[in-house]
Amino acid sequence: MKIVCSQSDLKSNLAFVSRAVPPRPEPLVLGNVLLEADEAKQKLTMTAFDGRLGIRTSFSGDIQEGGTITLPAKLFNDIVSRLPEMEITLTCDESEDNSNLVATLSAASSKLQLNGMDSSEFPELPVVGGENTIDLPITSFLEGLKGCLFAASTELSKEILTGVHVSSSEATALEFAATDSHRLAVVQIFLDESEDTEASSIKLPEFAVTIPARALRELEKMLGDESVSQATPRASHALGNAPDPSGQATFKMRYDDTQIIFEGSSRTITTLRLTGAYPPYDRLIPSTFERIVICDRKRLLSSLELVSVMAQKNNVAKFSLNSEQGELTLSVDAQDVGSAKQSISAEITGENIDIAFNIKYLADGLKALPSTEVKMQLNEWNLPVIFTPLTGLKMTYLVMPVQIRS
Repeated sequence: MKIVCSQSDLKSNLAFVSRAVPPRPEPLVLGNVLLEADEAKQKLTMTAFDGRLGIRTSFSGDIQEGGTITLPAKLFNDIVSRLPEMEITLTCDESEDNSNLVATLSAASSKLQLNGMDSSEFPELPVVGGENTIDLPITSFLEGLKGCLFAASTELSKEILTGVHVSSSEATALEFAATDSHRLAVVQIFLDESEDTEASSIKLPEFAVTIPARALRELEKMLGDESVSQATPRASHALGNAPDPSGQATFKMRYDDTQIIFEGSSRTITTLRLTGAYPPYDRLIPSTFERIVICDRKRLLSSLELVSVMAQKNNVAKFSLNSEQGELTLSVDAQDVGSAKQSISAEITGENIDIAFNIKYLADGLKALPSTEVKMQLNEWNLPVIFTPLTGLKMTYLVMPVQIRS
């Protein structure tokens, strides 16, 4: 095998694919990246797999001699990232029985060698059976992920909550939901109502899948790298899909009962599908409210970040609503540390109340809400509170208040 390629291409693709390399690989070959050089297509393909998440990426190079090898991911990354930004030559010498594989990387006056493993030991990535293949709009999918991915649980004991529930129906083109049982983020995309006539022409079949948040974070990066640049017929064709007459750039999602595969232009992500019933989250959202607050989102967020400096122990901030003065006051009182208070003007409907929130949960939601002003809707101090943007994307962020300790 002999390949000549740019250091920047090799570095960026290797860094991306290596995100699927497990920290404690079992078997040991999963600590490696699989390299496949195709002389006919003049492409170098790299694959990593941890048994649940798989990433494959390919890019063009001068493939002078085809072949395959697996190389230790961390060491390979360390070497490539330290080489100068210029052409790199990668060669692989092997014995007749493949028992001693050595890869040599050469660039300018540098020459480094590392031992590899036979590619036959590397497992195949899962494939998806059936006919469940959907072309999804990239821009809209990214909007949905941005609005809810942060709210997925990290507790493995509640595996279904470590994913994002993505669905499509006649009512909404795409709906994204994530919860960790303390908060809930729901984003609805209505393509038929989009001001973008190209986006509004996309029709989606009904489906519902729960996708691991870890895989979606890699998908978010993949789509960001490949897609959002140009939503034109040419860009859609460049993404490896048939050009959509609408001109809206899309990517493919294939799924069956156990696996989900995302396909972009030159990158593919495979992941186990989370099974089981996702909680009926729509029942958690109150339908009526006794109090409504409208205020500037950035002002609220900056005030929250300011008072949070004093919340070093319990990470809780109190909100005091004063409808007569049209004022929302945020405060933190930390024993043995100090206190902080910040007031902002707000439109307040309903009786005055004190209510407290986990600062991190609230800040995460405020950062994701895509509007200048936000609406806060609530009932009593111990019932769910809803935050929504006044304009733009339809997003609902529910956060549970915490008890105010005297």
